[in-house]
Amino acid sequence: MTEKFQTPQKKMKLFAGRSHPELAEHVAAELGMQLAPMSAYDFANGEMFIRFEESVRGTDAFVLQSHGPDINKWIMEQLIMVDALKRASAKRITVIIPFYGYARQDKKHRGREPITARLMADLFRTAGADRLMAVDLHTSQIQGFFDGPVDHLFALPVLSDYVRENVDLSRVTVVSPDAGRVRVAERWTDVLGSPLAIIHKRRDPDVPNQVKIFEVVGDVQDRVCVVVDDMIDTGGTIVKAADTLYDQGAADVIVTATHGVLSDPATENLKNSRISEVIVTDTLPIPPEKRIDKLTVLPIAPLIAMAISEVFTDGSVTSLFGSPNG
Repeated sequence: MTEKFQTPQKKMKLFAGRSHPELAEHVAAELGMQLAPMSAYDFANGEMFIRFEESVRGTDAFVLQSHGPDINKWIMEQLIMVDALKRASAKRITVIIPFYGYARQDKKHRGREPITARLMADLFRTAGADRLMAVDLHTSQIQGFFDGPVDHLFALPVLSDYVRENVDLSRVTVVSPDAGRVRVAERWTDVLGSPLAIIHKRRDPDVPNQVKIFEVVGDVQDRVCVVVDDMIDTGGTIVKAADTLYDQGAADVIVTATHGVLSDPATENLKNSRISEVIVTDTLPIPPEKRIDKLTVLPIAPLIAMAISEVFTDGSVTSLFGSPNG
């Protein structure tokens, strides 16, 4: 008697935490599917309860959570979700972090400091994550902190297409706000066919979030300067960068960044600055009160959805999105 075995069909489920429901719904819509049902609530002391409302056994599980405001809570919620999926026998767990929290501490600058970007990777690996997906990590070296595949997505096509459609490229100079962004800025120059300038700056070690800007390397006279960065937090640094460019004769300054962190007093800093437009994506939730007239928010969901589709079908994420490092 011959036994017949049926090969189980691959199943994908998309799970989302509570940090950025709008993005989660947009990603699900791009994929043509519904978010997997989940119960989540907080106990009186702040602990969280998570339970998935349907079987996840054998599924290819994608867990979406952006580490936005109340960052520690949302990181913990995502870790709990991963743990629950692992214990419920999900076949593969891919953690999707549009904005990767604690990425700014990716190395020790002085003694007795942590490397929190590595700690984050260790936490998700320990919880049970098999794969990690993030958009524009603060530094590319963070990919090596996770012991498993890392899909590093880049918002450059989203942001550069907008600039190309709305700015006269013959007048554009791409500006790196510091030495650490030079490689990304060079990729922008390749895409836009524009010259490059670099702002040389030094941080004040005794005052957090403060910098001293010294000079501009490159010609920005009468140019439309497009400053490219990975995030805008309080906006203080980027405003000083814009002032420096105007002092060197720039005709206009536009700022682009993947992540609009926009911690207070970012809204006031940007509103009162000489920057003409600030362009970000919606990797993080941006409430109505922070959506000032000069702020443009572009959707990142199509990029994430394409990456999820490629991972699920065992396609090539690298060939799909490329790399700003060449």
